[in-house]
Amino acid sequence: MLGAGLSSLAAFAADAGVLKLALVESLSGPFANTGEAVLRNIAWAVERVNARGGTVKLQLQRYDSKGQNEEALSALRAAIDDGARVILQGNSSATASALIDAINKHNEREPDKRVLFLNYSAVEPSLTNERCSFWHFRFDAHANMRIAALMDVIREDKALKGVYLIGQDYSFGQAVLREAREQLAAQRPDVKVLAQELHPMGRVKDFAPYAVKIKASGAQAVITGNWGNDLTLLVKAARDVGFDGRFYTFYGNALGAPAALGDAGVGKVIAVADWLPNVQTADSEAFYRSFRTRFPKPQDDYVHMRMQLMIEALAQASERAQTTHDVVAIARRLEEVDVTLYGQRGRMRAADHQFQQNLVVGMMEKVGTPGVKFDVEGSGYGFRVIREIPAAKAEQPTTCRMARPA
Repeated sequence: MLGAGLSSLAAFAADAGVLKLALVESLSGPFANTGEAVLRNIAWAVERVNARGGTVKLQLQRYDSKGQNEEALSALRAAIDDGARVILQGNSSATASALIDAINKHNEREPDKRVLFLNYSAVEPSLTNERCSFWHFRFDAHANMRIAALMDVIREDKALKGVYLIGQDYSFGQAVLREAREQLAAQRPDVKVLAQELHPMGRVKDFAPYAVKIKASGAQAVITGNWGNDLTLLVKAARDVGFDGRFYTFYGNALGAPAALGDAGVGKVIAVADWLPNVQTADSEAFYRSFRTRFPKPQDDYVHMRMQLMIEALAQASERAQTTHDVVAIARRLEEVDVTLYGQRGRMRAADHQFQQNLVVGMMEKVGTPGVKFDVEGSGYGFRVIREIPAAKAEQPTTCRMARPA
């Protein structure tokens, strides 16, 4: 047994080295701010892992998708040619879908150059259901899980009689609106969907016409999965036309949205997330202060725990697999990963590669009010945690039938 152990360690020593990661994101164009924000998170996580001096070193390279699927596929090919073994992407379920298809084909065609796809934000539900892939791991709660978390709050919103559903016109935006209708019908049948609207993603410069329709509908709330500038411009337009209802959002807690709304958003903007800076634990505060020390500029204040857990999970899986190039071995370890960072725990569900973790829902308030120690991006507004959903409750069934390599 001892000889076998030494042999295994020797093989790992020969194999150990650098695990190359390729971030494929929109680093230019209308959603460049979202890509750069992700880059800071991933780079910080990689720095932390490498600073520990473990057996695996991570190397991060960036590739600009320019917000286009064709560019993302070109970036994928370039990353593989450059030796990347792990692809990171999330800001667009449409892009994630295209990458999954391309990676499935590539890995079958070139088994010696297989890659894994780690997804931190593309939350269209089918990606870990009927379209699940052995090569794809999702570290964010999918849209149905997020809507269910918001429903925990909506169920208690007795003033709510009518809602306006609006989203970006692609797979994710469509999925959010579809699931919102279904969950409202099941849990708040007394609430009417007064209108449902999809708009072009990243191409609308003036949301005033949409805001006027929202106000005219008489809705007490908007439910939207919008992100990036499409969310910021929407909430700003709603403020400008005097809409006084609530916004139930996936991403209303960052990237300019709180500052755009100002006082009009206090008590009105609700966001669901895997973690928020005002989670009331010492570990959470230490985590957030550590990020702000690394990135002190207010405009850089965009941190997501799930992205940190993702890189921690990858490092753990690679070390336990004792390889930096056998992605099948790494994937099998990722399937059983259970990781904790600053008190936040997550585990991977092997059946569909959907990460399971706690979720929180926050309400926008002025910094300094009870429960709001930290603001967002220096705006003077932060999010008070109003609901904590344990992982066991957030978990949902899957329709995935995973095909695994021999």
